[in-house]
Amino acid sequence: MCEGKVRKWARDFKAGRDNVHDESRSGRPSVITDNMVASVEAKILENRRSTISTLSNDFPEVSRSVLYKIVSEKLNFKKLCSRWVPKLLTENHKNKRFECSLNFLTHYNEEGDAMLSRIVTGDETWVSHVTPETKLQSTEWRHTHSPLRVKAKQTLSQRKIMASVFWDRYGVLLVDFMQRGTTINAVAYGQTLRKLSRAIQNKRRGMLAEGILLFHDNARPHTAAQTRDLLNSFGWDVLNPLEHRPCA
Repeated sequence: MCEGKVRKWARDFKAGRDNVHDESRSGRPSVITDNMVASVEAKILENRRSTISTLSNDFPEVSRSVLYKIVSEKLNFKKLCSRWVPKLLTENHKNKRFECSLNFLTHYNEEGDAMLSRIVTGDETWVSHVTPETKLQSTEWRHTHSPLRVKAKQTLSQRKIMASVFWDRYGVLLVDFMQRGTTINAVAYGQTLRKLSRAIQNKRRGMLAEGILLFHDNARPHTAAQTRDLLNSFGWDVLNPLEHRPCA
């Protein structure tokens, strides 16, 4: 405490003051006004991806800490990320799914449970030559004093091959691996369907005579004219295909 402050306290005590605490005072006026809060809210609603840094450029008269207090305490905003979903469906996608579901229910209403035994479905997927063990798969029951085990981080093998897999309600019918360097097209898909027909004949006696309900997506090889002609020659019915999704 400086000498001048000591002299001031001494004069006050001689004048009869007996309270050693500071007297209450109004203090510095707050910069957080209703107009300021409304202005910050308008800026956030204009661009919800605004950051405290961008807001500080729009309101240089207040500090970043004050802006954060306005956003978090006065306006109760929180910075939240968007939730990932597999696909955003348009009205056309929803109508297609509705049509497919209605077609499926119509078949089931007409045939009953026997219709489920006629369904064959399949898709293509990439299979890596080496699939490393994940960190979760390496978990073991241990005590806190057990020796620490380490695991090197591995990545998926760069070499991979495409496989077409078809199955019905009883199990897998066909797993067909493509030759390396080839792609799925109408010709290759037609060859796979011929293999599928032979697999059904060998594994599901009488199923071809009952009729096959093939359920696959609308990838170009699946909906090509050559593929449709082949399926017509087999006498197979195709349930309304869903939109194509990339291979896993």
